[in-house]
Amino acid sequence: MNEYHINLFWSDEDGQWIADIPDLKGCSASGDTPEEAAREVQIAKELWLESAREHRDPIPEPRYKPAIYAV
Repeated sequence: MNEYHINLFWSDEDGQWIADIPDLKGCSASGDTPEEAAREVQIAKELWLESAREHRDPIPEPRYKPAIYAV
């Protein structure tokens, strides 16, 4: 399986960096630094996938591409 795209951005509202994986609905994490948010979202991704497997939910293939990469 290919890697899922991770969006990483600063949230003024939360006062933290946010990382999310658009292909995995609701999969996101935050941190005080971009690196921390990226590490935390990797943990969230593994838990998301584990839960989907346990519940026999479909696991989407990585599809999301930011607009800068769209063809």
